Amino acid sequence: MSHVGVPRGTSRKRRSLALLTTGVLTLPVLAGCSSGGDEATSAVVTPQDIASAARAQVAEGGTVNWAIDAMPATLNAFQADADSATTRITGALLPTLFPLDAKGRPQLNPDYLESAKVVETEPKQVVLYRLNQQAVWSDGREIGAPDFVAQWRALSGKDSAFWTARNAGYERIDKIERGADDLEVKVTFAKPYADWRSLFSPLYPKQVTGSPDAFNDGARSTLKATAGPFRLREVDKETGSVTLARNPRWWGSPAKLDSLVFKAVKPQDRTEALTEGKVDIADIDAAAANRIVQASRDTGGNGAPPAHGPGSEVTPAQALRSWALAHGSDEEVAEEAQEARDEKARAAKAYAAEQSDLRGYAVRKSLEPAYTQLALNGESGPLADDRVRRAVARALDRQELADAVLKPLGLPAEPLGSHLALAGQPAYKDGSDALGSQDTKEAQALLADAGWTREGALKKTDGTKAGSEGEKQKDTGKKEEEKAAKGEEKAAKEKEKAEEKAESAKDDGKTNDAARREPSKDDGLYIVGDDNKPGEAEGAATHVIAPAPAAAVQSAALLRQAGHLGETGTSEDAPARITAQDRQPGGAAGAYAPVGTAAPVRAPDTARGPLGKDGKALSLRFVLPSGPGSESLRSVGDKIAAMLDTIGIRTEITKVSDDSYFRDHVASGDYDLALYSWPATAYPATDNRPIFAKPVPATDGSLLVEQNYSRVGTDHIDQLFDEAVSELDEKTSRDLMKQADARIWAAAGSIPLYQRPQLVATDKKLVNVGAFGFGVPHYQDIGFKKPQSAGAPANTTK
Repeated sequence: MSHVGVPRGTSRKRRSLALLTTGVLTLPVLAGCSSGGDEATSAVVTPQDIASAARAQVAEGGTVNWAIDAMPATLNAFQADADSATTRITGALLPTLFPLDAKGRPQLNPDYLESAKVVETEPKQVVLYRLNQQAVWSDGREIGAPDFVAQWRALSGKDSAFWTARNAGYERIDKIERGADDLEVKVTFAKPYADWRSLFSPLYPKQVTGSPDAFNDGARSTLKATAGPFRLREVDKETGSVTLARNPRWWGSPAKLDSLVFKAVKPQDRTEALTEGKVDIADIDAAAANRIVQASRDTGGNGAPPAHGPGSEVTPAQALRSWALAHGSDEEVAEEAQEARDEKARAAKAYAAEQSDLRGYAVRKSLEPAYTQLALNGESGPLADDRVRRAVARALDRQELADAVLKPLGLPAEPLGSHLALAGQPAYKDGSDALGSQDTKEAQALLADAGWTREGALKKTDGTKAGSEGEKQKDTGKKEEEKAAKGEEKAAKEKEKAEEKAESAKDDGKTNDAARREPSKDDGLYIVGDDNKPGEAEGAATHVIAPAPAAAVQSAALLRQAGHLGETGTSEDAPARITAQDRQPGGAAGAYAPVGTAAPVRAPDTARGPLGKDGKALSLRFVLPSGPGSESLRSVGDKIAAMLDTIGIRTEITKVSDDSYFRDHVASGDYDLALYSWPATAYPATDNRPIFAKPVPATDGSLLVEQNYSRVGTDHIDQLFDEAVSELDEKTSRDLMKQADARIWAAAGSIPLYQRPQLVATDKKLVNVGAFGFGVPHYQDIGFKKPQSAGAPANTTK
């Protein structure tokens, strides 16, 4: 799934998929709040791009409009329908005890805590929090143990009246009590918990978590009390905005802005909103970023139009010809030419005006704390065989895929080496050697060992495919074979007659009436590349499925994650077949040539061709979203399909509506291959276990997969997660996670490809905001930079 970004490490709810959109999830390094210096990662960490400035350089006052994908369904971050907007807004309103730094490490927040540490490990783990004595809720009440107790009881899972999305960590707590005084909170765990820093963020007041009614319904559209640099002023669903105002009871550094307004703006409408001045901050896609960069470079001096956009492609010769036609003696032609010139002029003028407006913005870019992966559904079909999954993985050139997405944006293009951490985090280690690098011969050997050969594709059986679709086909029987044979015989005779007729016409040297008439839509045309040459009958195909009903929350999150990856385009609304020929030299299916054009000749290539078993071709269904904002994801999918084609695996690309992509395909298991993103996390032992847990059979015969949508897992992986989450020694816990990651690579249920780009447009005058990468916003420091003092040199590099 715009492909997307919620500040990681804030919500402990069940994680949603990110890009779509825009991605959109929670994030946060293992149990430790520092790397400890014991290990260094070789991967380069991409820094934040937020126009950093000291508070003394930030002006007092003003309002900033910040684009969000949609109005939040709830302000309770622990409910199932909480989304990126929920996390963004609550981040400015509620306590986060351990926010992430620029390297994805949780750090103690001195605005709320004086200290927090494990004070006992035997017989039970005890964590002692000492609160900032100035910390109060917006109603004046001190933050204290009653708030911790209420949140624990609501999220522990013991009372089903609380509608919570996830209880990870809270179920391990045995009791919470007041310490030596009101500023101390003592938390005793029934079982050791390495990721204890993940708890109580965000921390809600007991008015929200103290009863099921308040928890379930009371915090959906309002909050009775807050404790951040801003307070909630208004939620206006009619205008699609949430307004925050400076909190007068805030004890920390006061917010520089008077107010902060979050406005619902769809990703495809962001460029228009920027040009109209409706928003000051917006996550954008590559197309919008490119326009802003071009606007800054090309000022269209001396009244000249920009060197891009409408009309920029017209050459001097074309312009002269257009002028000549518009002023020619043929009045009808002249009128048409002048209308075309006027229309182009209007479009160019409008575009130039938009570019002028975009010059007030800067593009801040970094790598988002989320990664895109190729998921391989191992529940059934060919991918149930781990040899086939490993062959798919060994066919991929992950460097090429990373280059295609990140290099055009000027971002480091490094394939990701871990499922459980990103470059720069203490838990990061490249574990891909457990599976192996790209190697076509090794991939082919794995397939051969699994029984998939080119000879197997030629062997006649019932003609069905051996892919997932083939499992759904039934044996057509002898009658169908005889019918097909008769059909082939009839077609051969008709072809022979047509050739004789054509030869006769050639000998006569005459042209008949049919040859002189205008060809119809299909008559007399040859489609280059649509010949169904031997070895290509089972080529990759593309279908577009009609939209499904409204998507679940995870679908929206998934699609937001794809939003920042490519240029904005249009949905593919019409079905289309794309064969492997489309991705190879020599012509593309659908390119029309005149009557008589010979098919392109392809040199014999014995290394290519479909693989099969017992006459059934090896074909995999590759599901991709079809909507705008997912162009880059689809481009990556096409490249993957071409890579698989080189080892004899055919792919049937199915493009489905955005609403149904996650719910009806990824989550339900109706796919063989799929692309979607997961957020990084500082707490992999907690957050990633449900993603890689081994599915277990349910009583009705189905599989309980939690969030393991590839449906591939092992008991050993589960054991390593369980050991890591209970290991209080940070280095040992990290080592266990690295072992688990190597096992996940070897199982080949998901293949990490690259860390996703993060592109943010901001008003050039704004500071301390932009592409935060791993880090989270310091809302109180965001504001407009003070003007230059008289005589000071202007800052022209901004």
